[in-house]
Amino acid sequence: MNTEQNPNNQSPTFINKDTPVLVTGATGYVAGQLIKLLLEQGTQVHAAVRDPSKVSKLKFLNQLADTLPGSITYFKADLLDSGSYLEAMQGCELVYHTASPFSLDIQDPQRDLIDPALKGTQNVLQSANQCASVKRVVLTSSVAAVMADNTDIADAKGDHFTEADWNERSSLEHGPYLYSKTLAEREAWKIAGSQTQWDLVVINPSLVIGPGINPHATSESFKLIKQMGDGTMRMGAPRYAMGMVDVREVATAHLKAGFNQSASGRHILSAQNTDLFEAASLLKDKYPNYPLPPMPAPKCLIMIVGPWVDKTMTREMIKRNVDIPIKLDNSKSINQLGINYRPLKTSLEDMFAQLIESGQIKKR
Repeated sequence: MNTEQNPNNQSPTFINKDTPVLVTGATGYVAGQLIKLLLEQGTQVHAAVRDPSKVSKLKFLNQLADTLPGSITYFKADLLDSGSYLEAMQGCELVYHTASPFSLDIQDPQRDLIDPALKGTQNVLQSANQCASVKRVVLTSSVAAVMADNTDIADAKGDHFTEADWNERSSLEHGPYLYSKTLAEREAWKIAGSQTQWDLVVINPSLVIGPGINPHATSESFKLIKQMGDGTMRMGAPRYAMGMVDVREVATAHLKAGFNQSASGRHILSAQNTDLFEAASLLKDKYPNYPLPPMPAPKCLIMIVGPWVDKTMTREMIKRNVDIPIKLDNSKSINQLGINYRPLKTSLEDMFAQLIESGQIKKR
């Protein structure tokens, strides 16, 4: 399947900015910053959430809507409730499907990750097939759908992971979150290729960091950066290699993928190839009085204690990713979406400052 071309051989569509735009998973980390950009340009946002009656969860979105030119209308919808997005989709030419679980501490991978990601994608895109106004769908995928482990570079189509690569190794047993993102994106391209009404554009971010509109977001990204500064990694951090990208750049990429006529295919979003220890070290200059990791944790030690400390960190995962550099190619996002990446240090400092201000990290 050639995902770098429009799957329907259509010319990319212009989106009428006066029509409403649907954002699924509207209370999510990426969705919040995307909705902020949409409201800034005066867009009518149809925000799909599980329960609009829980106004406390809508607090930060409402604060944006109160001060920006656009507007928000909330709709009740659920990934596993077939047809529940149809009402929210009416009149929308553009659909952003950002809703998908990102949790590593799960009990049942099939129930908690695979079903919401895969069936949710089917639900939203099948609804798009039934809604005549829809012209473009932008899917929030992940580099998890591009690669499973850093050692997979040996099987990549070049010396970097690019949009041409796919995760072929993850499974329910090995990297179930990565597996869920891969299954969901493959299904999205399958559904897109079976119709001619709308086209699909995909955003594939690496680990998303940076400040959210909600300082108490439940994203795994917040949990990880918090662990860097709350003493969890005070004995050292693994050189677990990964890409990182600011949530504000991810939101901008979504915006451009939706409204730019020429946007097509997949787009890796990643500001820098790094690892956990290197990333934590970038915080030391500005935050010397916090228990940041003082040294890299030896791989042999992580192999022994890692699975006991974190059940998601299996020995196979450690073997295939720790002390093995990652190489992600972000050139398409720069050349075709015009993304200008801010320094990783800035993203981390801004996020760390938000965690301190909200009382989630304290000085030692």
